[in-house]
Amino acid sequence: MPDPTNMIHFDTITKRYPNGHVGLNQISFRLDRGEMAFLTGHSGAGKSSLLKLIILMDRPTSGGIQVGGYQLSKLRRAQIPSLRRNIGVVFQNHQLLFDRSVFDNVAIPLQVAGFSPEEGARRVRAALDMVGLLNKEKQNPLSLSTGEQQRVGIARAVVNRPPVLLADEPTGNLDPELSEEIMQLFHNFHQAGVTVLVATHDLDLVQRMGKRVLTLDQGQLIRDCQVVSA
Repeated sequence: MPDPTNMIHFDTITKRYPNGHVGLNQISFRLDRGEMAFLTGHSGAGKSSLLKLIILMDRPTSGGIQVGGYQLSKLRRAQIPSLRRNIGVVFQNHQLLFDRSVFDNVAIPLQVAGFSPEEGARRVRAALDMVGLLNKEKQNPLSLSTGEQQRVGIARAVVNRPPVLLADEPTGNLDPELSEEIMQLFHNFHQAGVTVLVATHDLDLVQRMGKRVLTLDQGQLIRDCQVVSA
């Protein structure tokens, strides 16, 4: 992926669904390369809709989106996998495969990308080491705690070393202490130069992180500010 100053750029994006509902209305913002920001708002405010547009799970009704060097409106269907290999995504529900080991779950993106088994194993273990699970690579995810399962999901998202990392309510099922640990992992990736955008409703945790916050309300961007950590 090319390396522009603006890693994510939304230019007057509107998303209108077939039933007439406007999920996003005239959204504009820029997220710099290596920046970390939070996306907040009530349930249904448009957070997930916005993230889906970034990875082309959906397309806007109008406006333009750039992710790195990609103008998303110009991407053909065959080019979408190339975009997605440059974006790590962490979900609230982990989406792990319970018929595979922790190691094999993390290795999935590398297998899809065609890495050799040797290079794949090296990257998987490096990713597991970053999230503190190197000693559990042979275990089944079902034997792990909820927080550990989320860490496996994060390792899988970053194993490809993507320049962009998205997270959709990654701490929604975790207690406050585990939520802090997960957010610290995202902060560590941000410090390593990864562009990180986290959608969350946990305003207390956002306040403590002291990062930029984009607030959505009924599909509109009503606030874009830098928060001073509590």
